[in-house]
Amino acid sequence: MKTIDYIPTSKIERATKLVQTGAKVGVNYLKYYGEKMVNSDLTRDKLNEDNAEDIYDGLKSLKGSALKVAQMLSMDKSFLPQAYVEKFSLSQFSVPPLSAPLVLKTFKSNLGKTPYEIFDEFNATSVNAASIGQVHHAEKDGKKLAVKIQYPGVANSISSDLALVKPIAIRMFNLQGKDSDKYFKEVEDKLIEETNYLLELKQSQEVVAACAKIDNLTFPNYYPEFSSEKIITMDWMTGVHLSEFKNTNPEIANKLGQALWDFYMYQIHILKKVHADPHPGNFLVNDKNELVALDFGCMKTIPDDFYVPYFELIDDKVINDPASFSAKLFELEILRADDSKDEIVYFTQMFYDLLSLFTKPFQSENFDFSNEEFFNDIAQLGERFSKDTNLRKMNGNRGSKHFIYMNRTFFGLYNLMFDLKATIVVNQYEKYR
Repeated sequence: MKTIDYIPTSKIERATKLVQTGAKVGVNYLKYYGEKMVNSDLTRDKLNEDNAEDIYDGLKSLKGSALKVAQMLSMDKSFLPQAYVEKFSLSQFSVPPLSAPLVLKTFKSNLGKTPYEIFDEFNATSVNAASIGQVHHAEKDGKKLAVKIQYPGVANSISSDLALVKPIAIRMFNLQGKDSDKYFKEVEDKLIEETNYLLELKQSQEVVAACAKIDNLTFPNYYPEFSSEKIITMDWMTGVHLSEFKNTNPEIANKLGQALWDFYMYQIHILKKVHADPHPGNFLVNDKNELVALDFGCMKTIPDDFYVPYFELIDDKVINDPASFSAKLFELEILRADDSKDEIVYFTQMFYDLLSLFTKPFQSENFDFSNEEFFNDIAQLGERFSKDTNLRKMNGNRGSKHFIYMNRTFFGLYNLMFDLKATIVVNQYEKYR
């Protein structure tokens, strides 16, 4: 894969790149509507493919938060056209890496030495490049290590990148008023945290210490002496990315799925802090068919005033009691005091339909994530809302800011469980209390 010798870091450079990308998308729309006049049966598939290609090509050269947003969108398989899912999924673990000279310069500026002075062996060619950093293979005292290096300028460009993306997001999600700022602030704060590798090191060690007791789950060890705010060193873990893992044995699927499910339920319900980045690039399957969990840069703390009403909505008695259901929707800021009667009726029904479906895995002792009907229902619900013209007339500011990363966590977890085709025991995590 071609390497990158330079990443645009100034606000002007990055804005120019995004404007160029927007111009390409505009040309794609003009081309589509021109062809549509000639062929009324033309679908939007080719338009989506062209737009996804141009947007991804623009974002991958910027790296950082712009590419991270694409990665987050790629996890939402039910609510995004397939062309975008496929292209943006590349941002999870298939991005052009930094060139060797830029790697050495980054290392020297952060640890004061070249990697060759620190490690017995170091490969300056990246083995895995993603949105915020890339991974290199190294050895020290006979141990194989993975060294993650953050891209230059990523941390300093987050605020300006999101400011450029904000007008597009406001139109896409129909956000209205100053209240929408809380959502962008939540994303900005989390992205800033992800660029602090000393924080990631601390979070990683805490998760490993708390969750190492979970069956069929393993983690790398971390090395503070070879880490800094922009570099983090851990054990080299061998295995297959979860998205590339091919398995026809239901016992293995259930074993891995149970480990993944217990890992998330233990974090959510016991630690009240969760690994909010459950995409396939953060998990491996090793030769013992154990799940290997990586990358704890994005951890979401779950405050009690959100946790309690959020998980009370799992109870079908609450969902099916109009008074209790409405009270929880107000408590979670899904319904608002300034809503019109039409908005209250519309969003009450909308979230009743959503929650009745999404909470199904919690309504029984076991759940089969190979159930295609469940995921088809989710896809159909997403299609229904995407075509609902009434939704565009409503104020889209819905829900506590904590929904952003909690919903992202469950979307990602459900998709990984479906890929594994696992059947799990829902509350087995409780044995690890």
